[in-house]
Amino acid sequence: MSTRRLLGGRYEIGEVIGRGGMADVHAGFDTRLSRPVAIKLLRSDLARDSVFLSRFRREAQSAAGLNHPNIVAIYDSGEDESLDPTTGVTVHVPYIVMEVVDGRTLREHLTATGPMGAVEAGRIVEDVLAALDYSHSKGIVHRDIKPANVMLGRGGAVKVMDFGIARAIADSAATMTQTQSVVGTAQYLSPEQAQGKPVDARSDLYSTGCMLFELLTGRTPFVGETAVAIAYQHVGEAAAPPSTIRSAVPAAYDAITLHAMVKDREARYQSALEFRDDLIAAREGRPVSAAALGSAAGARPGLTGASATVGSSATTTVFAEVTAADPVGVPPDRMPLDDDEDAPLSRSGRRAAQEPPKRRGAAYVLLTLAALAALAVLFLLGRSILAQNAKPEQVAVPYLINQTEDQARALLSTRKLVMTVVNVTNATVAKGLIVDQDPDSDTMVNVGTSVQVMVSSGPGQAAIPAVAGLNRDAAVTQLKLLGFNSLGVLVVDDPAQPKDAVISTDPPIGSVIPFTNQITLKVASGKVAVPQLVDLNQITAQAALSGLKLKYAVAEKVPTADTTVLEGTVLSQDVPAGTLVDVGSTVNVKIAIRIASTVTVTSPPPTSTSSSTATSTG
Repeated sequence: MSTRRLLGGRYEIGEVIGRGGMADVHAGFDTRLSRPVAIKLLRSDLARDSVFLSRFRREAQSAAGLNHPNIVAIYDSGEDESLDPTTGVTVHVPYIVMEVVDGRTLREHLTATGPMGAVEAGRIVEDVLAALDYSHSKGIVHRDIKPANVMLGRGGAVKVMDFGIARAIADSAATMTQTQSVVGTAQYLSPEQAQGKPVDARSDLYSTGCMLFELLTGRTPFVGETAVAIAYQHVGEAAAPPSTIRSAVPAAYDAITLHAMVKDREARYQSALEFRDDLIAAREGRPVSAAALGSAAGARPGLTGASATVGSSATTTVFAEVTAADPVGVPPDRMPLDDDEDAPLSRSGRRAAQEPPKRRGAAYVLLTLAALAALAVLFLLGRSILAQNAKPEQVAVPYLINQTEDQARALLSTRKLVMTVVNVTNATVAKGLIVDQDPDSDTMVNVGTSVQVMVSSGPGQAAIPAVAGLNRDAAVTQLKLLGFNSLGVLVVDDPAQPKDAVISTDPPIGSVIPFTNQITLKVASGKVAVPQLVDLNQITAQAALSGLKLKYAVAEKVPTADTTVLEGTVLSQDVPAGTLVDVGSTVNVKIAIRIASTVTVTSPPPTSTSSSTATSTG
């Protein structure tokens, strides 16, 4: 692996594991944390645009803050410099470092297996919506929800990827030369996206509805020869209920899908949570929301509860009927005239001519009304097309950085722009002042566009996480991801922890402190000081070493006749007291043993017996 290309002095690039319209995904390895990663290298033509690079840095940073089980984690991002061999020019290629998901994309799964059962499709979309609910709560709109951006793990995990990247590309599209596939995928565009209007969280829900449609039927809701043709259908044509394409789709899933794909964003699902709740209800056999039933009834007049959306759906149906009979674009002089006496009559026309005057008069009235209705529809359609083609009034976005909210709002108001506020922590900009803005100053936008400003809330603060027991590098990474950048390390001897393991922090774990405050990590050295063992009883000496995760060994037993030295006393140690050694090292000792004493038994001298001779006289 050492011969592989290295990004950022840290990430080794392996083989290509996926390709997309805007990037290649490589297997990679993080040499600092010793873990596998996935590395997405964006197209070099994107990197040539300074606007995109600026957006990319900002959006990648925002997306990196998303921490959810249904979102592919972004670990890092940056730009790689390489020399173009043909031009000799240095090229900057943006990259994203992500977690590795063992599985395949939802697109690959659909290609391999075809449409899914309603329950399976619903469960996948439930997890996608859980991810969207979380990202929307953080103020991040995905903008490119589609099967290719959803990963299916081998264990059943569903993970959404590419948060923030689609926004970076879309916001820079006006100044970049790129294909349609880069800006967005036509099959999943919301009507407001197709019309170039500002998008919000509800645009993601429309795209999710398109994806659910495809999971249920095996095809996208709208099909056309060009991206423009498909986009036009998103704006002006109602989607068919999925069950009309695949009869096995339950009515509840028809209702949910159609409600998610309502053209008017005010009338579709207003949050990912609402959408998800209906899917859970359908899976559990409970009724879905009245709003969903209303949308379904607009497409299927036979269903109940449809009063909320019948009007808009009916209008769309009329459009479809007129378009089918009289394609838009046929010149008026080519249209047949009903009152042309010289025109040949059809069989029905001859029958009408032979009918009594009253019936003919009624027929003329009906024909007149039908013609007027058709003209009204054509008029409305023409006005809609003209309105779409009309160039809206545009203004330049002012420079707002370092201004207060009130100052910025007043300035935007003079240019007929609106403002949305996102509070962000910042250690260098005073609280209440604008740190960044989106779009950038001098960008030309339509009147009424929302300008997002990032307002400093000060350095911010957070609780020190539970990093005790972690490796030092892992603990440092976790703290930096939270926003703590002032970190120190104090190496201490602690036999209870392996080398480089975090023992504790100063301030203690759980303390809520500003991000600018320093945190000192107390890290185990992996070494310990040898204690004084001489003159200790061998049992006590062995216990002292064991408590320090050191080993005890008797190198020699020394006989002694000194009555003041007890047997088993440590006489010496091969490693002097106070010496630092690796945990697990062995200390050899010499202990005293008693000399066996020799006892001399002295027998008393034998006692002499004097013989006395008794003389008897008689």
